[in-house]
Amino acid sequence: MLTVILDLLTPEQVTEIRRVVDNADFADGKYTAGGRARRVKHNLQMKKETNAEREIGQVLGNILMANKLFRRQVQPKRILDPLISRYAIGMEYGFHVDNALMNKPQGLRTDVAVTIFLNSPSDYDGGELLIDSPFGEQEVKLPDGAAVCYPASTLHRVAPVTRGQRLAAITWVQSYVRDPARREILADIDNVYRHLTDTDVDSEATDLAYKTYENLLRMWAEA
Repeated sequence: MLTVILDLLTPEQVTEIRRVVDNADFADGKYTAGGRARRVKHNLQMKKETNAEREIGQVLGNILMANKLFRRQVQPKRILDPLISRYAIGMEYGFHVDNALMNKPQGLRTDVAVTIFLNSPSDYDGGELLIDSPFGEQEVKLPDGAAVCYPASTLHRVAPVTRGQRLAAITWVQSYVRDPARREILADIDNVYRHLTDTDVDSEATDLAYKTYENLLRMWAEA
């Protein structure tokens, strides 16, 4: 399931994050890639273990965890501090699948990948996020401040940038519900329950929808 959050960041938050990013040091992005992904990763990433990297990572992580749509769709249990990526002209990230476990030795299972767009699509050509699916490649290029969440198990790539530069934050989430099909079912039932709450809060159907949601979550969640 692919989830778009158009209003994750306010314009003021984007401006402040960009201020930090524009003054930060970047390095070859290959140093954070594992396995086969290192072969096809051609971008720059903000240097890790710096004050700027820690500041932005904490801010973005807190904003994601506070977002209601993100919590409903992703069922987040743990989240990694986001990485800040920069793609200049000619840079790209070829087809790859994300590592199943990150942040070793503690270990976080990467159920969901999240890309947060930090500059306007008018600032650059190319640079689309392309996600493989049974229906073909899904192309994602969103306004600054928007985010997309998708299963980390999918093959995906970033198309070459042909003008300007692309800025984005990337992170991964371990969900309470690891199966993406089950997360989608829960999200659908949650939508039904919220609609019933708005239209007939005291009905038996509303109680039944809530009961079904909570009992499926009880059945599927890994606490």
